[in-house]
Amino acid sequence: MNHNLLIAYETIVRKEFVRFARIWIQTILPSVITIFLYITIFGNFIGDRIGNIDSFNYVDYIIPGLIIMPIISNSYMNVVGSFYSSRFQKSHEELLVSPVPNYIILLGYVTGGVMRAFVVGLAVYLVTTLFTNIPIANIPLVILVTFLTAFLFSIAGFINAIYAKSFDDINIVTTFILTPLTYLGGTFYSIDALPQVWQDISLFNPIAYIISTYRLAFLGIEETSLFLSLTIIVVLIIILFFSALMILSRGTGIKN
Repeated sequence: MNHNLLIAYETIVRKEFVRFARIWIQTILPSVITIFLYITIFGNFIGDRIGNIDSFNYVDYIIPGLIIMPIISNSYMNVVGSFYSSRFQKSHEELLVSPVPNYIILLGYVTGGVMRAFVVGLAVYLVTTLFTNIPIANIPLVILVTFLTAFLFSIAGFINAIYAKSFDDINIVTTFILTPLTYLGGTFYSIDALPQVWQDISLFNPIAYIISTYRLAFLGIEETSLFLSLTIIVVLIIILFFSALMILSRGTGIKN
């Protein structure tokens, strides 16, 4: 990457960081409050009735999924909100007519989403330590899965921002796609405990593989093959990344 491209990339990343850091009460604090409520309700009120899962108490078992939830939503919402706002204000046109390659534009916005995901993920993890001494079996794997997950959903947010005609279109994807997939991905239960038909359906839910891998990184429980899970995540990243570049090159939804 030559010097000019590096400057362009750093400019986009800096803008994205300042944007979500300036309004941290809106971007970071809600996830912290949400995780507090989840642990209080599901952990203290419901957990005792459920008992242990795979030799771990219920709170420890659900925490990896609870941490990955805001990582998914924040990486997605950071990019979709930022790029759609740029489209709405027509400020994205300055980037499109500049000599900055499309992949630099995409990487700049995606990096912003990844940074917000890491900040929120760390904040949420620190909150969980107030309730339990959850172990971390594999720190490098935690970092890797966090990065890959944030990267994947940042790209998804970028694509949604291109096609969205209004802010309602953004909320529709979050409400009717991301949220159901997250809850059906094994956040609050073991997929192995489901009837066989639902286990088979879960095989088509990418978030189930993410949560499974995150649970392996924290607790050492391998519910799904690590190699298979990472392969699926990486393949999805490659597909969405080049799809986003193709959409950008065509100018679909952004040059009209």
